[in-house]
Amino acid sequence: MSSWAEKIRAGDVRSISRAITTIEDARPEAEALLRELFPHTGRAAIVGVTGAPGTGKSTLVDRLAAHYRREGQTVGILAIDPTSPFTGGAILGDRIRMQGHASDPGIFIRSMATRGWLGGLAQSTAEAALVLDAAGKDVILIETVGVGQDEVEIVRLADCTLVVLVPGLGDDVQSLKAGLMEIADLFVINKADQPGADRFERQLRAVLEIVLERDAWRPPLVRTVATEDKGVGDLAAAIGRFGATIEDGGKRSRRRVEHWRERLVELIHRRLMLRVGQHLDAAQLERLAAAVAARQKDPFAAVDEILEKAGIR
Repeated sequence: MSSWAEKIRAGDVRSISRAITTIEDARPEAEALLRELFPHTGRAAIVGVTGAPGTGKSTLVDRLAAHYRREGQTVGILAIDPTSPFTGGAILGDRIRMQGHASDPGIFIRSMATRGWLGGLAQSTAEAALVLDAAGKDVILIETVGVGQDEVEIVRLADCTLVVLVPGLGDDVQSLKAGLMEIADLFVINKADQPGADRFERQLRAVLEIVLERDAWRPPLVRTVATEDKGVGDLAAAIGRFGATIEDGGKRSRRRVEHWRERLVELIHRRLMLRVGQHLDAAQLERLAAAVAARQKDPFAAVDEILEKAGIR
């Protein structure tokens, strides 16, 4: 295990890939590996990129990665893709689009399948980010799956969250609803060369005027045309300014405490479910469900019985 961790810390691509696969498959050795790597994490800047399908998130991530490489920084990319209905793995659209970086040892790209996990991320995204952090990546770019407006899980993981919008993608006001407005640290109008971009920017700026500052920061608006590499440098500069702002006020540490509070609760849930699963088979669950459905047992008593068998009560 120690030699495997050392290879990861040295940036060995095969060792990193094997580690993420091990984590995704929830193999027994995954936890031991993460325990060994954890003391060497916490240095990478994690940038989340979210938004609806068709906004050009993959191209924007690709161009941001190229920008950071020109600055001499190493980059890890986690592209969260829909799950293949045939293999259960990720549909590798994002990785195909980023093949221009394939020969660059300073960039690691991994597509991860959601496997039914909601919120725009895969269940093991946070652990995969830890692996890339331990491998010495300076910046980790996480692109959410792009399922719509419920992708708010990224804000718990990322140091900075970009919400990518485009003009003319359905109802302009609709694109600003739900949690996306609340989670954005920066707004990006991509494909800003399209018709209607100026009108959309005016609408968005009007909305941003009523958004309250969070952590002494009002989310700015950056225009980009990622396909032409326009505005990407401005976006990277804005990300840097945000990072400096939250670092100066100690707010980055607070964000990470909040993140780990959520993660600890999630890990407790996972451990409890694993423990319960060891003492409950499908037949027992079916029997209890039938008893509850027939009103022979109330659901709370059924849960108590399950927990008692697992030794939790």
